[in-house]
Amino acid sequence: MLSVGAFAFAAPWALAALAGLPLLWWLLRVTPPAPKLLRFPAIRLLFGLRQDEQTPARTPLWLVLLRMAIATLVIVGLARPVFNPGDQFAAAGPLVLVVDDGWAAARGWPRRVAAMDALIARAQRAGKPVVVVTTAPPATGGPLTPSKLLTAGAARALVQALQPKPWPVTRDKALAALRGLKFDNPANVMWIADGIDDGNAKNFVNGLTFLGPVTVMEDAPGKGALALPPPGTAAGRLTGRLIRPKPGKAESFWLRGTDERGRVLLRQRIAFSAGARTAETVLPLPAELRNRLTRLEVEGIASAGTVVLFDERWRRRPVGIITAATDKAQTRPLLSEIFYLDRALGPYAELRKGPVRTLLARRLAVLVVADGSILTPSDRQAVEDWMTRGGTVLRFAGPRLGQKPDSLTPVALRAGNRALGGAMSWTKPARLAPFTADSPFAGLTVPTDVVVFRQVLAQPTLDLPNRTWARLADGTPLVTAADRGRGRLILVHTTANTEWSNLALSGLYVEILRRVVGLSQGVSGAARRALPPITSLDGFGRFTDPPTAAQPLAADAQTGAGPARPRVGPTRPPGFYGNDTARLALNLAAGMKQLTAIGDFPAGVKALDMAAPKEADLKAVLLAFALGLLILDLWIGLILRGLAPEFWPFLRAPGEGGAAVGGARAGAAMIALAAAAMIALAAAGPAQAQGKASPATDAQAMEATFDTRLAYVLTGDSRVDEVSRAGLAGLSETLRTRTSVEPKAPLAVDLERDELTFFPFLYWPITATQPLPSRAARDKLANYLRTGGMILFDTRDQGSGGLGMPEGLVPSAPGAAKLRRIVEGLQVPALIPVPRGHILTKAFYLLKSFPGRWSGGQLWVEKEAGHANDGVSSVIIGSNDFAAAWAVDSAGQPLYPVVPGGSRQREMAHRFGVNLVMYALTGNYKSDQVHVPAILERLGQ
Repeated sequence: MLSVGAFAFAAPWALAALAGLPLLWWLLRVTPPAPKLLRFPAIRLLFGLRQDEQTPARTPLWLVLLRMAIATLVIVGLARPVFNPGDQFAAAGPLVLVVDDGWAAARGWPRRVAAMDALIARAQRAGKPVVVVTTAPPATGGPLTPSKLLTAGAARALVQALQPKPWPVTRDKALAALRGLKFDNPANVMWIADGIDDGNAKNFVNGLTFLGPVTVMEDAPGKGALALPPPGTAAGRLTGRLIRPKPGKAESFWLRGTDERGRVLLRQRIAFSAGARTAETVLPLPAELRNRLTRLEVEGIASAGTVVLFDERWRRRPVGIITAATDKAQTRPLLSEIFYLDRALGPYAELRKGPVRTLLARRLAVLVVADGSILTPSDRQAVEDWMTRGGTVLRFAGPRLGQKPDSLTPVALRAGNRALGGAMSWTKPARLAPFTADSPFAGLTVPTDVVVFRQVLAQPTLDLPNRTWARLADGTPLVTAADRGRGRLILVHTTANTEWSNLALSGLYVEILRRVVGLSQGVSGAARRALPPITSLDGFGRFTDPPTAAQPLAADAQTGAGPARPRVGPTRPPGFYGNDTARLALNLAAGMKQLTAIGDFPAGVKALDMAAPKEADLKAVLLAFALGLLILDLWIGLILRGLAPEFWPFLRAPGEGGAAVGGARAGAAMIALAAAAMIALAAAGPAQAQGKASPATDAQAMEATFDTRLAYVLTGDSRVDEVSRAGLAGLSETLRTRTSVEPKAPLAVDLERDELTFFPFLYWPITATQPLPSRAARDKLANYLRTGGMILFDTRDQGSGGLGMPEGLVPSAPGAAKLRRIVEGLQVPALIPVPRGHILTKAFYLLKSFPGRWSGGQLWVEKEAGHANDGVSSVIIGSNDFAAAWAVDSAGQPLYPVVPGGSRQREMAHRFGVNLVMYALTGNYKSDQVHVPAILERLGQ
């Protein structure tokens, strides 16, 4: 690579031909005299003719200069010049790339990588080393450390391996790390910013200027970060809120809610009005589905900041009901207290039934103790300890409590015969009095037909009125309550069934219980134990293994007793924390009210949009211009030789010039045809070099027929196509060394031109810019799939942790929008995630996951494969960029890093590729159990 100012040459060796221009000048100056055509008259007329001596004539200087210019244009064009008006660096020192790689950078990450790659290419042409430093804390929990001075190749590999982190940046720590850099000359500082001001942006950019001139690259308007805080729960409704850093034009997004298995429960549109920074919408989710909601995300935005995880705190509050072996729920349900509690609380709470110890081991909002529940002294002590930590105990009276009162009551029960007997009898049942304004039940209507036959009386004390929530018409307490530590103890002075009253048959019974559950705070039995991380989100919002620095979540963070919400970072990544008995969700955007955009930059700091610098390849332009001058030179030569008049008859009608005119016309046509061919070849440029040619000819078709070859679909993007070629080449080598399959070099397939039946398997990477197949190509694809072909669609984005299945067709991931348009008309059947025991998990290797360059993405196969394809799924959809993980160079070394990385992940990617090819070639033979008995019998012999 040779750089001269704003110009660079991809093949500078071709410029050596310029040294031959002086020789060409000497050759062009001398031209033999042009022959003259003379018509011979009679011999007598030749006498007296004068014979002049002819000498060679010199080519005119202007024509020599024209031909020298043609030669120069051809030589320079073959050197592949590239023009970039921004190619000059302002300083003589190295390039320092400062990269914001926090959660806010995830949305435009491909644009950032492209911009960094272009900047590194500029530094390579300028011969400058590169330093890379990130601003988000590393996943290991260590300090931020700038890289050493790197070559362009090493810097490019480092940038390709970078991934956004699921936590905010710490620019102050990055600036402190940068202050240790020392260069001989001022550096060229390029800050790839995420557009979000963390409170230190102004100081940060001012601090960068000590290294040299600073340029800031941000996302274009409307392309910046978005944040999705956890929904609000006012008035019993879920309200989603989406925020952006800057006011902008009106735009809308879709919120998608899924359960633990990735099934879509909710899909709701949310829209920003023009000039607004916040958008809100009500999430119409019934109570039955709300308990199953695990994840809420913004479709098409792959970022940890646009994902909300739900745990038990977001669902219907868990209510525990202590059950006893003597309960009548099974034998006589209408007499059971549990029956009425279950019917009243079931639609509005998550009910859990069992012994005391089992219930208290999990998170509970309310613990219900019916009169039939028998509590041992140790059980009573456990309940009291749980209550003092914040739990709510709702107890019902009855014959047992009336006969033997205990300390687990909010008020002292009345002594005497009534207390010992446990009940008071009336000649006339008592009705309920209206609820007072200070009662938690205020506002509820008391039905006139609700009556109480018996009750347990409270001992009159000075604080009894303050502890009474509900009374009978005669003023005796019906519901009393008292605080116990941070919790509360509530007693209903009648039974939970219809034995002492008909309250359990009324709607008031349901409303009272709902109010009690709504007042509860809830506390987990494991609250004092730290919860270890179960699974975490990466920067793109995908589920992954927790980072090595992740630590358990402290007890005060779970209960809210701590001084603040835990700060998301390497030691507290967003995700789920817990164990077998409790699970807690830590969300990145929890408590986030707004996003603040980075303000104006100081004088001298250049601001650019986040876009890769546009480079113009001048090869086609120079060659085309040279061709035009060459044609002009041809006509000038004809004129100087006196042959031009023979060509003018070309414009006359046939028959006027004889054979000479026909020959001239044919010569002109040949010149025009050659010129058109050269222009088309020059305009095509290097973009046609996309690996090995597709089998368009009969000879190539024979190669694809006689040899097993993997094939990939051309996308029109030469870079993606090269990755596909290198990936299938690497997979072919793996197959040759590990299996009996010996595929030859992979072939590229043009859907519009090539025949597909030669290939049992096609790899199709999805890009946003690839053209849609024509109707003829779609018919060809449909016939290919119908007659036994298999296609692996790779969206290469891995942009969703829990993929849904809208319309039963394809996953709703960011890259699937283009895929849905591509497969229209192909009648793709319903797809499901690869189930346990599927042939893909055991075709050659035993596999549990299917990683590529990325890990964590879901792999989808047909729900019911057709018989025409031997039960093999003809369509497989993934998002892990498999070809990049398989890709190798000519020396067999991997071309691209795998993320999160490690040789184990690349090995598993190759194993998946082997299983995939075996699945395509051998079908579902491993699921055929017909011959198992015979095989076992032979093994036994």
